[in-house]
Amino acid sequence: MRHAVDELAWLSGDTRALLGTWLDPDAPPTPSALHAPRGRLRGRVPVHDDEATRSLTGLGLALWRQTGGRGPWESPEGQGALRELEASLGLLGAEAARGALGLLPPLAPRAHKSTASSGSALREFLDRDRREVRDRALEALLAPALRIPLGLPTHEYRARVLEALRYLSEQGLGSLGYPRAFGGADDPAAAVAVFETLAFGDLSVVVKFGVQFGLFGGSVLQLGTARHHKAYLGSIARLELPGCYAMSETGHGSNVRDVETTATYDAITDQLVVHTPHDGAAKNYIGNAAEHGLLAAVFARLIVADEDHGVHAVLVPIRDAQRRVQPGVRIEACGLKTGLNGVDNGRIWFDRVRVPRTNLLDRFAAIGENGRYHSDIPNPGRRFFRMLRTLVIGRVSVASASVSAAKVGLTIAIRYAHRRRQFGPEGAIEVPILDYPVLQRELMPRLATTVGLQLAVRTLQARLMDPAESDSAELEVAAAGLKAYASESCVTTLQASREACGGQGYLADSRFASLKADTDAFTTFEGANLVLYQLVAKGLLTRFREEMGDLTLRGAVRYLAERAETALTELNPVVTRRTDEEHLLDADFHHAALAYREARLLRSAALRIRARLDEGMDSFQAVVECQDHLIYLAKAHVEHRILREFDGPIARAPTPGLSELLRTTSALHALSCIERDRGWFLESGYLEPGKARAIRGQVGRLCAELRDQAHVLVDGFGIPDELLPEIARRESFDSGL
Repeated sequence: MRHAVDELAWLSGDTRALLGTWLDPDAPPTPSALHAPRGRLRGRVPVHDDEATRSLTGLGLALWRQTGGRGPWESPEGQGALRELEASLGLLGAEAARGALGLLPPLAPRAHKSTASSGSALREFLDRDRREVRDRALEALLAPALRIPLGLPTHEYRARVLEALRYLSEQGLGSLGYPRAFGGADDPAAAVAVFETLAFGDLSVVVKFGVQFGLFGGSVLQLGTARHHKAYLGSIARLELPGCYAMSETGHGSNVRDVETTATYDAITDQLVVHTPHDGAAKNYIGNAAEHGLLAAVFARLIVADEDHGVHAVLVPIRDAQRRVQPGVRIEACGLKTGLNGVDNGRIWFDRVRVPRTNLLDRFAAIGENGRYHSDIPNPGRRFFRMLRTLVIGRVSVASASVSAAKVGLTIAIRYAHRRRQFGPEGAIEVPILDYPVLQRELMPRLATTVGLQLAVRTLQARLMDPAESDSAELEVAAAGLKAYASESCVTTLQASREACGGQGYLADSRFASLKADTDAFTTFEGANLVLYQLVAKGLLTRFREEMGDLTLRGAVRYLAERAETALTELNPVVTRRTDEEHLLDADFHHAALAYREARLLRSAALRIRARLDEGMDSFQAVVECQDHLIYLAKAHVEHRILREFDGPIARAPTPGLSELLRTTSALHALSCIERDRGWFLESGYLEPGKARAIRGQVGRLCAELRDQAHVLVDGFGIPDELLPEIARRESFDSGL
């Protein structure tokens, strides 16, 4: 190279000497020497010279012209050779040229889709049902009694949670689901709405609220009769009678049907004898048991005249008014938990504890004065379901609280990520981390699904008020599926939100530590999620069998006709290969895809189980062998249910901007579900590879679009600033998020 430089006669002597020093391998130039020409360049080339900022060749030619334009670069061939050389070296010429001239790099304009919607308008629309009680709950959350500081010792924490519960009771928020005669509003859905709203705050308060007024009080209300209501509901509502819902046992967990605690009727004394036959039958993880509970609704096998009538609920005193443990009762604290340590969970054993016969909660089955058992519901399975009605309400409540906790996490993460700037082009200002597509992909699909879950749980809350749903197996399926999916989604959403906040999210004040610890239990509360998903799948299979006639000839013909119609309309090559935006954003495509997945999984699960039964396999074992399939089916069913919940609000939204926002949110939920499960859709022939790639690209575009509207959604959640950490309060950063 030095020899070539020596042959360039047109170079000045100074330039030749400088290049010579740069080309000495034994004495390479220092960084400062290499940077020195940058100062000489700046001011020599007009910064508005587009060619000079487009490439290093362009910059060189601009300098060449400034010095008179001598040398071999006059010809187009010479200039072309320079450009080819730059391209072959793979240089980032434009970036280097701008850096040499001291220019800030141009930032690609980010498309901003304006909307006529606002957070307040969205909240007004979403919370229009029972808005008054939701506002009362929000107001209560801001009261000193509910502002419990972090890091309290366990005993003090539990005392503060009890006082918070007392305050909520005094505000009349605990009794909304009870009859008016006992200070309530006869509105179970309002009670769930309060539970959902309180989940914006301390979750130990929420869970203890649910145990006292929902599970314990609900069991007396739902399973008891007028004498029980008169004797207990007022005291329960006023928190004069703290109680327990003693269902789960150490050895059985979610399997309530096979609990081993017994309640044996003694005809001589007209009493029920409640007994724990062995340590494994202890009532376990019972809220209010370790410290505060005085009375327990104990689920036990009712034995009358040596006949086991299955699980019934019996009221059993466990402490007296001075909180001394009753004779024959043994109580042990569960100890420190991963979270929710404001709730006093405990274990309870009964050693032949005697209670009056009238302590049996006898709405659906009773022991008469003659000592005989009778029930107006002769079918034991149906009777058992009616007795577990409180679990349906509990599952709706846990689903609602899971959505609220996810909302808190997303609100913190999205507001923080908008304000937090990190990295950026050299010399330019740093970029808000919410502008990074990788973070948008972590948060925006979860935000969309959380909005859909909110719509779904609100529908369930409304259904609780419908008398026609009181004995609905479909309501049980819906509650089980949404509880499992919402709690699972909450866990992953909070983790993604915490990571989005970096080190700030790891501080206790950010709330993520307590949110994650406390909501982790939601995946097992009111039934472990894997068990609930199987319950959902079994409910779908039961309905399928009823509709298809157990795949008899008529059912099989209809099944084949439906498959043929689907193949004609959706599986033809034209549809499976369509990649245009109009099609990918079409709600009909979203519904068809998720409906197809659910239907195909349902049919294939039914056929797999049927094949095993035909081979003589026991039905229990046949279902066990297909468990993975059933859980997959249940999740597909819930995702389709969530998508359907968008339809009504999109149609009823009061403004075009709000309707469009909900439509975008719905599309992102649907397409992210399809993208996440694209392996199945490709395998089943519903998508071609090109279409799968197009969906991936469309998800990215929707994430960017929703990023600009994310503030409307999180503002629409209606979480007061006082309940959020400093990093997420509106007052702590510029408006116009």
